[in-house]
Amino acid sequence: MKRVGRGLHIQRMVDLTSQVSRVLLREHGFHFLRSLKSFCVSLSVGYLLLVMVICSGCQTQPKYTGLPRKTSIKNDGLKVLSDVKLAKDHELLVDLENLRDEIATELNLPPQKQQVVVYLFGSEERYRDYMRSAFPQLPPRRAYFVGSSKELAVYTFWGERVQEDLRHEYTHGILHATLKDVPLWLDEGLAEYFELAGKPGQINPEYASRLSQAIASGWEPDMARLERLESVGQMQRSDYQEAWAWVHFMMHDGDDSRAVLLGYLKTLQTQKNAGSLVARLQEDIPSFNVRFASYVATIRMPGEVQQASGKRPVIQHVLGQQPED
Repeated sequence: MKRVGRGLHIQRMVDLTSQVSRVLLREHGFHFLRSLKSFCVSLSVGYLLLVMVICSGCQTQPKYTGLPRKTSIKNDGLKVLSDVKLAKDHELLVDLENLRDEIATELNLPPQKQQVVVYLFGSEERYRDYMRSAFPQLPPRRAYFVGSSKELAVYTFWGERVQEDLRHEYTHGILHATLKDVPLWLDEGLAEYFELAGKPGQINPEYASRLSQAIASGWEPDMARLERLESVGQMQRSDYQEAWAWVHFMMHDGDDSRAVLLGYLKTLQTQKNAGSLVARLQEDIPSFNVRFASYVATIRMPGEVQQASGKRPVIQHVLGQQPED
């Protein structure tokens, strides 16, 4: 009996609700329908937004283009931030530490005044993306040294030539961490000189061959022209080769040529402008152009060179590898 009574009660409630709905629709039909339409539209928009939020969560996350940060190693004026995990005694790091000592010894440089930071990207793509974003004005290079008011930084990526690139750019870092300034061409010439691993003063066979052929074809070296170069974008492959040859000549042709270069670098320890190196050579070695041409013409010969008797923040320095193919 209770079940039957409850069923009748529910049926009466349904009938009453239906009657009320008919009355509301008859007396307020337009407003009722408009409210119903607005409710449906709001429901549809809400559903669409929900779908968009869900779909956006399914999209691929943007790739990370920031600086390397997986590994951080700091040691005696050198800090390395790398995408690739490196041990403190990794051969690349040991080589850079040895290179720092070689540069200081060969060029009679004082202790570093600033730390050099190396950013080693895990891939060429990561490196290229970052450099395009951070330094869009720079031409493409495998590696760069950027000296700013904030830091002395080396940027490069893990690849087949990573040791060569690190040695080149780290040389720039050491020079700018110890000297007030360095003329662009000399900066690059010294970096090329210390780029090859092994005993300082290794001969670059490609450069030696090209330069000796150029001398045989009537090419005349011109250090004064190199001194007029103001940006790395102006430097061509031949300029890097000539800059390397001038440094190699001054370091190895004789005691007098070596003394001129080291004296020039000593001036740069206390002054930003040491004047023209050409002028110093002309004063101390009047025949330096003839000696240089003779040196370059025979530098391609195998064997060691024998010494004869007788160095977003505001970017201050940008130095890089040679133009790419």
